[in-house]
Amino acid sequence: MNLPNKITLARILMIPIFIILVSVPFGWGSFDMGERELPVSHLLGAILFIIASTTDWVDGYIARKYNLVTNLGKFLDPLADKLLVSAALIVLVEAGIAPAWIVIIIISREFAVTGLRLVAAGEGSVLAASQMGKLKTWVQIVAVSLMLLHNFPFAFVGLPLGIIALYLAMIITAYSGYDYFKKNWHVMRDSK
Repeated sequence: MNLPNKITLARILMIPIFIILVSVPFGWGSFDMGERELPVSHLLGAILFIIASTTDWVDGYIARKYNLVTNLGKFLDPLADKLLVSAALIVLVEAGIAPAWIVIIIISREFAVTGLRLVAAGEGSVLAASQMGKLKTWVQIVAVSLMLLHNFPFAFVGLPLGIIALYLAMIITAYSGYDYFKKNWHVMRDSK
């Protein structure tokens, strides 16, 4: 297993730690942000989430720069992104920060595209992430980060930037799912 794939696996292994940080009531207190508070556990979870999300760029950069792109990496990398973002969104729903219906739409798209990838893999082809899919992931990461941070450092603006970013992520996610199926429908049509 090459270095980029090991970094991707490390991202997957960070997910349970992230869930524990944000979900378990450690009683670490919170930071006062005027009208709002930022729980220390959410700050630590956001930091870990951002670090894990950054490894997505790092493993891709290393894989491309040193010609270490593999079919395993093409499969694991988007899967790791989906697992990380889905876990974060579910934790945010549980915390009452994200609306469940938006999270259901986002996660449903992720399952559908992963299913399409599995059908393609069964037919002997690997479907790499599209540019729209990469944009979708980036917007999801921004939305989750803002919501985990309770809009810090933008809390003074008075706009719910995290929720606005989540709505944008939902729109881009739904469109990218449509685009992915449109471009790769032949995989479903021609499958045995």
